[in-house]
Amino acid sequence: MSNPKRLWQPTQLEIDQSNLASYMQWLNTHKNLTFKDYQVLWEWSVQHIEEFWESLWAYFNIISSTPYQQVMSSHQMPGVQWFTGAKVNYAEHVFRQKTTQHPALVFKNEHQPITKLSWKTLEQEVAAMAAFLKAKGVQPGDRVAAYLPNIPQATIAFLATNSLGAVWSSTSPDFGSSSVIDRFAQISPKVFITVDGYTYGGKLFDKTTEVNHIITQLPGLEQVVIVPYLNKHPKLDYQQTTFWKDIIASYHAPLEFTHIPFNDPMWVLYSSGTTGKPKAITQSMGGILLEHLKYLTFHNDVKPGEHCFWYTTTGWMMWNYIQSSLLCGATVVLYDGSPAYPSMEAMWQFIEEANITHFGTSAGFISASMKAEVTPGESFNYTQLRSIGSTGSPLSPEGFDWIYQQVKPDVWLASISGGSDVCSAFVGGNPTWPVYTGEIQCRALGCNLEAFNNKGKPVYGQMGEMVITQPMPSMPIYFWGDPEFKKYKESYFNMFAGIWRHGDWTEITPRQGIIIYGRSDATLNRGGIRIGTSEIYRATESLEEVQDSLVVYLDNQEQDFMPLFVVPAPGYTLNEALVKKIKATIRKAYTPRHVPDKIIAIKEVPYTISGKKMETPVKKILQGEDAEKISSKDAMRNPNALEFFINLNLSK
Repeated sequence: MSNPKRLWQPTQLEIDQSNLASYMQWLNTHKNLTFKDYQVLWEWSVQHIEEFWESLWAYFNIISSTPYQQVMSSHQMPGVQWFTGAKVNYAEHVFRQKTTQHPALVFKNEHQPITKLSWKTLEQEVAAMAAFLKAKGVQPGDRVAAYLPNIPQATIAFLATNSLGAVWSSTSPDFGSSSVIDRFAQISPKVFITVDGYTYGGKLFDKTTEVNHIITQLPGLEQVVIVPYLNKHPKLDYQQTTFWKDIIASYHAPLEFTHIPFNDPMWVLYSSGTTGKPKAITQSMGGILLEHLKYLTFHNDVKPGEHCFWYTTTGWMMWNYIQSSLLCGATVVLYDGSPAYPSMEAMWQFIEEANITHFGTSAGFISASMKAEVTPGESFNYTQLRSIGSTGSPLSPEGFDWIYQQVKPDVWLASISGGSDVCSAFVGGNPTWPVYTGEIQCRALGCNLEAFNNKGKPVYGQMGEMVITQPMPSMPIYFWGDPEFKKYKESYFNMFAGIWRHGDWTEITPRQGIIIYGRSDATLNRGGIRIGTSEIYRATESLEEVQDSLVVYLDNQEQDFMPLFVVPAPGYTLNEALVKKIKATIRKAYTPRHVPDKIIAIKEVPYTISGKKMETPVKKILQGEDAEKISSKDAMRNPNALEFFINLNLSK
């Protein structure tokens, strides 16, 4: 997009009052460093990487029981040790923000009104859970696994685990039992915290049978904690079971914090698991602490007392990420349930009800809201709403425009892109820069992101492989169970030696903005032209007749074929006229190479639980690979959606 429309421009007052401006002033006062704008600051942050991260240590006044000896052990990835010698605790930095001025948590689910949890109550319940875990023998390095919805108990259990220096890992109860076992069995948790079921879309889902099965498959398990969510007295086939409410009522102790080495594990996240056993991505206590303080403070501009929300489950990295709003003294807003229940207006109404300052969602939800023709700005009062965050997949230019036309004309739209790999964003918001249609605002501080061509050289103004050329503290310290770093190196360092290849197509624009075109491992490379899947989706899904779509390129020796699968919108069918209209729309927007060879109607697009289109598994299935080996249905939102592709004969 050569001349995109400017959608938002911060006022000079907003720039001056931003956390970024405060940091730049601090650098001037304490380091005698002056930066005329964000771009110069970013260049310094990646060219003087040790100096940058050391400045954050001082700026955020990191608490360490021992001094660090060096900022970085080397600049070679992977295997960098950060702030060696330092010992820290994340939860300690959370609770230094405690206050009586505003709540710590705000919570709502589909069936209950908003409730609030004070910082005092949060501290008491975290202390009780920590005392219980300690009494059960949980020590630094032990794992605590949780099968919980996005409810206050998940936040409490996480902070309690962290306060002890133990390792947290969670997933949501919409995951099937085999998918949960694939994740948690890798890390052998000592304690398992679970609900008996969950609610979604107005329906109740009893998970007692699944929970009983999961428990039998977790080696080393010593204790189960149950949070009754559907029934008052659920029964589990496990002797060492304690009810959550009994722990909170029975254990009383002051909250204490165990300091562990900066580079020791804090939590384990997981890759999607749709193409094999999920990778157990392990990140460090100190790395996450510094990265989340940096990103939420400077790139989300979170301030004390603001209400921060991201629609997520405990099985997506955005749950871990949004908890860190507490580090900034903000209130974390939690929601459990469907974002579209009882209607597509539910989340948009929740912004007003929960007094949300920073609202985060997925690009898919914004697209669905557009299709449903909701008009949030007309229906609700958004006086307090400062920013809208979007991630999960590329947000289309039409999605950018819709936010400003239908939600709030002066809101700051902070589209971001990152991953579970770093539990943060590589590119995202900048409160001091304008927002342009279809562009993510900037590269994040300390993230030396480039777009590489096939020769491994940076390119600008054109699509290339997204790479990170300098280490970041929240990069995984390892994958659990991968002591030789074999899977780790294969995942990120198999294309360019010593350089992190993330697996996305990206472009750095003349405005230093970022465009994401989709996964490079789902490449559409026709006649030497690289095509981002997001371009196909943007054109196809702009039509009112199309609800959703999926495109793959079959490019082995037997095939050179690009089918497009579309879900017709309600009331429409895929007839010859619509096929012609889709092809004409794609050709007009892009090039003849973008036009699919065949357009096929499907009932639904297969998605991962975290909301990503399953392009690569579909491609492999259509190329004859065994669906059972390349996809895990338990890691899918709609597992039956793959059956169509398994049974499809494209030669007909």
